[in-house]
Amino acid sequence: MADKHPYVSGRGNLVRVITHFRRSFPGTVSAETLKKLGFAPRNESYVLNVLRFLGMIDQEGKRTDVATKVFNFHEDTAFAQGFAKLVKNAYRDLFELHGENSWELDADSLITFFRSADETTAIVGRLQAGTFQLLAAFSGHGDMPTPRSGGAKAGVRSPKEATPKHKDKQKKAFTPTPPPRVASGVETRNFGLTVRIEINLPADGDQETYNRIFKSIRANLLNE
Repeated sequence: MADKHPYVSGRGNLVRVITHFRRSFPGTVSAETLKKLGFAPRNESYVLNVLRFLGMIDQEGKRTDVATKVFNFHEDTAFAQGFAKLVKNAYRDLFELHGENSWELDADSLITFFRSADETTAIVGRLQAGTFQLLAAFSGHGDMPTPRSGGAKAGVRSPKEATPKHKDKQKKAFTPTPPPRVASGVETRNFGLTVRIEINLPADGDQETYNRIFKSIRANLLNE
């Protein structure tokens, strides 16, 4: 198995590893290293096989000098050119057969090559082809896939999208309903009774007149 072309079942794992190593490449890479980084769960051995095959780490998992030089390139174009050399050296049998056209081979052509070279099944050959195409993308040939973040899921709206609608519903649910009005001028609120009486006093009335009016109110309304 060691001399066969490696593959990964989930290409996103390899994308995350290489992308992270461009920012910070550990001196030693092992399955435990990948677990601590949260990359390639239960698939660490497949990713390590690819890294060894490319010459990025040795058999003991130590970062190689040639990989250090490549991953120290900050500019994308320089990195792609350096990474392409790693890929060409690792897949030299493919490039000896197809030359520079190897970068542009379609999936079927790549599957045919890997199945013939390694005597693999159709499934493994497809995974080998997909792995090479991903490495070619890092080398500047083809579209680079974007890795998913751990918390994002397809079809699920972000909190910012969901919050406004939720707030609207809450606002409607808790808006108090004004109490009904009674035609006689009596208002009800929270099971209480409020009576509003409007008194028009005669402008030419004397003190005796006012006393009779307030005495009548006290006798007929306030003491009821």
